[in-house]
Amino acid sequence: MAFELPDLPYAHDALAGKGMSRETLEYHHDIHHKAYADKTADMTKGTEWDGKSIEEIVKGTYDKNAVAQSGLFNNASQYWNHCQFWEMMTPETKGMPGELEKAITDSFGTVDKFKEEFAAKGGGQFGSGWAWLVKDTDGGLKVTSTENGVNPLCFGQTTLLGCDVWEHSYYIDFRNKRPAYLQNFLDNLVDWENVAGRM
Repeated sequence: MAFELPDLPYAHDALAGKGMSRETLEYHHDIHHKAYADKTADMTKGTEWDGKSIEEIVKGTYDKNAVAQSGLFNNASQYWNHCQFWEMMTPETKGMPGELEKAITDSFGTVDKFKEEFAAKGGGQFGSGWAWLVKDTDGGLKVTSTENGVNPLCFGQTTLLGCDVWEHSYYIDFRNKRPAYLQNFLDNLVDWENVAGRM
């Protein structure tokens, strides 16, 4: 199966007024994400993973007992993560659909408390990784964080929202201010309709 870099669902400068610059998207999407796509394609060619879906590769190569994941897992998971990430943001201002707001309120008390917990998880993730809102295996909503490229697929969870907290995601626009980047992501960038649609 060919793993190609998907087009952004908006122009490179579409998020600039909301805190994510054209330069960030040119580096993050056009260079970093493309490298994950190219390496995944190269590493699966002629192997048992050739022809498998990206989800099959991520789940099949994740090693819960490993100190460090394999190169194939790292590239495949980061390819998948970024494919989701671009779709989870929008240049438009969209409110949170009622069913999502109710689910979040039921799980976290208020939307603000959810945002606080999400930002705290992302801000507290040591080194590179991701913050997630997931539907857990019991059907409840949960905020998690993962190291490097590990994602909710590895734990049988449904990904509703993910925020990349690798430095390449925020350093151009926010320098070392990861908490400010996370707050901006939640307040200005998230496509809540996309999140609701994943439930």
